Amino acid sequence: MMNLRILILCLFAILSYASGQFLWCYRCVGTHPGCNEPFDWRWYWSYTCPSWSDKCVKIIEKKGVDTVITRDCLSNLISTRRDIPGDTYEGCRAASEDVKLAQYTFNDIRELDIKRTHFDNTTWCFCSFDHFCNSAKSTGPFFITFFALMFTARLLA
Repeated sequence: MMNLRILILCLFAILSYASGQFLWCYRCVGTHPGCNEPFDWRWYWSYTCPSWSDKCVKIIEKKGVDTVITRDCLSNLISTRRDIPGDTYEGCRAASEDVKLAQYTFNDIRELDIKRTHFDNTTWCFCSFDHFCNSAKSTGPFFITFFALMFTARLLA
């Protein structure tokens, strides 16, 4: 009976610890309803970021009075975006410029925007301390799980 209690406690501890390892973010583009400001969270499911060291990202791109906001995990945007700032710590930063972007491409079609010059201002906002922070609710720190584990152990004893 004692081994069963220890097994249940260990299983509970592993599941509690594993469930809090990934960050939850919203994923949408400003052309979708409710994704621009003000953000309407009722339209969107939250997604678990695939990497343990991931960050939620909110990209604000402006062209005159038009604004397009993109919300996603940083690991999903790394493969497609070349203007990610070097500093991805908490906060907002201007997009970096890639001088080698479209260097050997000779294209006469302006609408393709291969040099990514359509938007006048691009700002990247990063956050990783709270779940859903690219919209802000946390599932709770590890010590709450620890106290729940100790309470369960006391009940089983």
